[in-house]
Amino acid sequence: MDEVVVSSVWTGWLAWPAGAMLVALCVDRAFGEPPVRWHPVVAMGRYLGWFGPRLWALSPAAARLAGAMAWCLGALVVLALALALDIGLRMLALGSAGELAPTPMLMLAIATGLLLKPMLAWRLLRDEVLAVEVGLVRSLPEGRERLARLVSRPVDRLDATQVRESAIETLAENLNDSVVAPLFWFAVAGLPGAALYRFANTADAMWGYKDHRRWMGAWAARADDALSWLPARLTALLLALAAGRWPGWRAMRRQAALTPSPNGGWPMGTAALLLGVRLNKPGAYALNAQARLVRPEDLPQAVRWCECAVWWAWAGLGCLSWLLAIGVTHG
Repeated sequence: MDEVVVSSVWTGWLAWPAGAMLVALCVDRAFGEPPVRWHPVVAMGRYLGWFGPRLWALSPAAARLAGAMAWCLGALVVLALALALDIGLRMLALGSAGELAPTPMLMLAIATGLLLKPMLAWRLLRDEVLAVEVGLVRSLPEGRERLARLVSRPVDRLDATQVRESAIETLAENLNDSVVAPLFWFAVAGLPGAALYRFANTADAMWGYKDHRRWMGAWAARADDALSWLPARLTALLLALAAGRWPGWRAMRRQAALTPSPNGGWPMGTAALLLGVRLNKPGAYALNAQARLVRPEDLPQAVRWCECAVWWAWAGLGCLSWLLAIGVTHG
């Protein structure tokens, strides 16, 4: 085969992740979440849930060590399974003759996209957030009930403005956790990268609290912080791009610093600046504190910007995977 043709085929072969990401996003948009019994994130949750009560009953030092060991064991299993699937799909696409062709590349993108889909959940997030506004239109108790499906904080004393604030905060933070970060780690490290991130984020969501779980969840919280550091800042940039407005890096960083999380404040603070509203969590933080209160139209607007940001994420991270492919091919 001609050297130029070989180089072109290899470039396409290594750049298929952009296609896999597109498949995952399209399947998510069309069908939403897979059945619970087949959902790998549910399996991760069961593993973490089994360990939870057994670990938080230990002494602080023992819980910290056992929590780290349980996290590492789970991460190794997740990585091993994802890597086996990744290698298996590549070998099947390559074929017994060891020749590269466009059709196997397309099949690889589709198959990998289907496996990537459970690692992200944009449609579920969007629908649940919009349901909060629909609930509020009907009654405040119904709006609170819908919000309770999204947040762990008590909602029974929140007024309508606070319910909308909480929904926008959750939307912005989970745009990173549920979409941008899994796509980022897939672009960088393939299916194992996305699976490891989803395990780390699930562990933090279940263990990373400063209550009776604080010691066993210390490692999980730090791991999630590390893996979310760059994607969270990327999510803030994508929101600004989707809104067609630049609030200023200094202002974004200043708002992000107000939250306890080293990452969550980036998309939440940027959303507050772009909407021109205050986002307040009583006793924790007040983002863009001098701005106006949230109005009913702000929540749908935030969803529209996030929807746009999802597709900008695909375009940007697809380009990143292409550049990585070019680097490997010509390296």
